[in-house]
Parts: sequence; structure tokens; C-alpha cells
Amino acid sequence: KNPNVKFAVCNDAVGTVNLFNARKAMVQSTTPYKATALPANLKKYSYLAQNGLTEVKYKKDVGTLDWMTLSNFNTQYGLPESNPVIIEGYEFNDSTTKIYADIIDKIEVNDFNGKKTLFITTVQKYQY
Repeated sequence: KNPNVKFAVCNDAVGTVNLFNARKAMVQSTTPYKATALPANLKKYSYLAQNGLTEVKYKKDVGTLDWMTLSNFNTQYGLPESNPVIIEGYEFNDSTTKIYADIIDKIEVNDFNGKKTLFITTVQKYQY
């Protein structure tokens, strides 16, 4: 698990703190939580909260960033929709999870527990 990646959730889609820090104009508020103090709406993401988890709220009328479900990524790479996906060493078992496309730096198909699995590396620094 990459200790440098801090995950954030906005509109029930997973991104990274870096992603939202680079887009401050869109963000109304950010609320960081420790793994032990997640509110009910974020508990399903507890497996990502090892380094804390941040809830992000957009400003009104700014739209949203593009997101896709992990099952769609699996399909694009010819894998079963329900396959788990590994993002920065964190195992996402629910393929209906939405992630923001802009967090993706690289996608590879590797063996994981004897099964072909998507491995996603996130963008560490955004250039604008």
C-alpha cells in the first residue's frame, strides 16, 4: 500500500486528496476523517482509510469530474466485470465503486492471487 496516497470521496466516487487540492476552485469543503471516526456514509470505504479519508463537497453549479465504475475498467481490459481492482496497493472488491478518471496515471494487468487483475497507479502530482 502506497503510504503517500490519501484517498478522498466526493459524490460517492473515489479520488485522491491531490486531485482535489489541484482543483480548489471546484471545492466547497474538505473534511478529513481518521479511520476510526468515519461517518456512516463513508464506512463502506473504511478499507481505504488507513491514512485517513477525506470527504469533499463541490461548490454548487460547478459540475463534476468524469468518473467510471471499476467494472467498466475491467470490461475495457477484457476482464470479468466483478474482478477486484488494485489501486496503489489497496484492493477494491466492489466493482460498482466509482473512481475519478483523472486520478489514473497507469493501468496494468498483472497476476494477483492467480487471477488477472487491474493494477492502477495514481497521479502523484498534477501539472496545470
